[in-house]
Amino acid sequence: MSNVPVAVVTGSNKGIGLAIVRALCKQFPGDVYLTSRDPGRGQAAVAQLQEEGLQPLFHQLDIDDLQSIRVLRDFLKEKYGGINVLVNNAGIAFKVNDTTPFAIQAEVTMKTNFFGTKNVCTELLPLMKPYGRVVNVSSMVSCSALGRCSQELQQKFRSDAITEDELVQLMNKFVEDTKKSVHEKEGWPNTAYGVSKIGVTVLSRIQARMLNEKRKGDHILLNACCPGWVRTDMAGPKATKSPDEGAETPVYLALLPSNADAPHGQFVSEKTVKTW
Repeated sequence: MSNVPVAVVTGSNKGIGLAIVRALCKQFPGDVYLTSRDPGRGQAAVAQLQEEGLQPLFHQLDIDDLQSIRVLRDFLKEKYGGINVLVNNAGIAFKVNDTTPFAIQAEVTMKTNFFGTKNVCTELLPLMKPYGRVVNVSSMVSCSALGRCSQELQQKFRSDAITEDELVQLMNKFVEDTKKSVHEKEGWPNTAYGVSKIGVTVLSRIQARMLNEKRKGDHILLNACCPGWVRTDMAGPKATKSPDEGAETPVYLALLPSNADAPHGQFVSEKTVKTW
């Protein structure tokens, strides 16, 4: 078993994820794993960073596939005895003009962005070593979507007592409501991506609370963040930030010093805690 610290970035063969791996290769004192669903694309991204003089490692990971997550979990446990930094970056978004029915967009987006991220956390958080850092990449869209929810839903999503099970029920309800075309009547905003990222932000708040209750002495810090509007396949060429600029806040949270006790359980944008 290796004593080398290890960092893992999900969905990192391109865009913000690739930029996060690039920055961690330069700043993190240990092994950095670039992961992607498609091994070919992942290996190509590793080769690209190697040409820049960096030394990332590759591991296949499809966050929609529980078996794939568990293979990574077992590998990390066996080789490193745990994990020091986890950046949950993998996510999807339908284009604005996509003609896929909204109910299908809702189900597919929720499956990856919320449930995939949740499954990675369920499997890997128990492996977090003391002073570990977890970063769940959310979006400012989670804030704007929250503001467009009914008062009743806003109250639930802002609650300091909401449980993971209750959050899962709400995310499932959104998908079911879209299938019945009653989601707006039920108080939901008309954005599948936005609601999935509400889920990621609230999940982060719940997970941080659980870490406080169960592993207070381990000084693990877990936060959600918004990378900003970044020029990627997802956001398009008009966005204001480069991927490397988008990586700044996630990398800042991933490398919080061992004597830091905050931020924790927060939503962070431009390296600043935002009100949820």
